[in-house]
Amino acid sequence: MREAILVVDMLNDFVLSGAPLEVPHNREILPALADRVEQARQQGTPVVYVCDAHAEDDSEFEKMGWPPHAVAGTRGAEIVSELAPQEGDRIVRKKTYSAFYQTELEEVLKEIGAEALIITGCVSNICIMSAVADAALRGYRVTVPVDSVASINKDDGEFAFRQMASVYGAVVER
Repeated sequence: MREAILVVDMLNDFVLSGAPLEVPHNREILPALADRVEQARQQGTPVVYVCDAHAEDDSEFEKMGWPPHAVAGTRGAEIVSELAPQEGDRIVRKKTYSAFYQTELEEVLKEIGAEALIITGCVSNICIMSAVADAALRGYRVTVPVDSVASINKDDGEFAFRQMASVYGAVVER
């Protein structure tokens, strides 16, 4: 079964200290995630980055109460240097929590023949859980490695991991 690794929202505006939507746990998972991505490349597993890319006046900022972040074309919307894409990696831009909603992700996954996904990145109970739900509902086998997924806080993370496993059938690796 052909796997792909998804790296969700590991962007400067979520990772760097003092960033608009800084999630400090992102920096803690960086070494494990960087190792996982490198190992995937060595094994020939496709790496797909799924990245927020908002318009300057995106309604999500007001509607969800988020400060402006990951505005397309800004440094904040760039993938952190520790996980810099390499030749052959794919980048999919999204405008909401879902990795699949109004994106080209499904087409990319079909093109590379992925049937199973390793979903990593930021953050467990929002964009990761949305990606897991959408992937599972589309029939992908999903694995979520806890050491490569950031949470805003431990309780939200544990809730999300339980939901991903019990509701969506994801394999949550601890």
